Amino acid sequence: MEYVQERVATLHDFGGATPDAPVDRATVVVPLTGRDHASLAAERVLSTLGKVDPASVLVALRADEGQVAAVREWVDSFPVDADLLWCNAPTVETRLAEHGLGGPGGKGRDVWLALGVAAARSDYVVVHDADATTYGPEQVPRLAFPLAHGYSFVKGYYARVENDRLYGRLCRLFYEPVVAALDEAHDHPLVDYLGAFRYGLAGEFAATGEVVEQLRPPRGWGLEVGTLGDAFASAGFAGSAQVDLGVHEHDHRAVGGPQGLTDMADQVAAALFLALADAGVDVDYADLRDRYRETARRLVDQYGSDAAFNGLEYDPAAERDQVDAYAEAVAPPAGDSRMPSWAETPLAVESVRAASRDAMDDVTDR
Repeated sequence: MEYVQERVATLHDFGGATPDAPVDRATVVVPLTGRDHASLAAERVLSTLGKVDPASVLVALRADEGQVAAVREWVDSFPVDADLLWCNAPTVETRLAEHGLGGPGGKGRDVWLALGVAAARSDYVVVHDADATTYGPEQVPRLAFPLAHGYSFVKGYYARVENDRLYGRLCRLFYEPVVAALDEAHDHPLVDYLGAFRYGLAGEFAATGEVVEQLRPPRGWGLEVGTLGDAFASAGFAGSAQVDLGVHEHDHRAVGGPQGLTDMADQVAAALFLALADAGVDVDYADLRDRYRETARRLVDQYGSDAAFNGLEYDPAAERDQVDAYAEAVAPPAGDSRMPSWAETPLAVESVRAASRDAMDDVTDR
């Protein structure tokens, strides 16, 4: 346990912290896929939110038409007043296309749609995933607390240790070393900001409605990094905080293959480099790739020492192989998949809600 303050305000858990927070003024956004809707982790999250009792809960659903009725019935079975937003409903897709926003979906677009609805209904918005088997009722109050104390953007951080192993591989072995390598070559406040958070790829964050309306998440992965880039512009160091969420456990992805960690690294890198380009940071990709490998291999040695200190299993050769795989992501972004900020899009939030509701009624006979 420690109590060190950093470039952004760091709120520690010194033993079961559950602060008095404005959860009654917050909408909690929970992205969910049809595949994951009946998992034990998702059940734990929705059951727990019923005890937290925020102003509202918004489940951002991405699912096939044949799954929607079952998901709707499942969500309704919990003791929480949760709205379902069917983000890839045909009617929602049509509405997006009518406003020049057509294109592929993904987690980032789902969250973006939900953020617009949430910001329209609440002063504060809290976002977290539904896959944490360690989820507890203290998480939303911890994320919301700083919003009532002068901060407008809040990021969660946690330890990723389970089954006697270190996890959080994409953050440990890609994001952290690439940002550290950037810091060696660039004296820029955005680079400092990106490195100031203890878990830059945490999906758990909270923000005021004003900040939420400025966010431009990419359509797929990379949501977390894109959010940080926009938060720097909207909140900056003085308006940002990070809070201790304890130990975080959830399902793990393979390194390779579709939707594996290497695919995610490509999208995280694209979001990172787009944010840097917006800020005028000119990246030498060949030099950065070399710096990244050097920095990441040093961190592998350090994580190995940490694991040994705690009696954890650790495979440094496998970690170095991951570093080599992730290094391919250090390249110019192939395009910009970011959604526009809600402050700049002509799309009406209520029209999205109505399109989702009508589509769900059509497939569930309500």
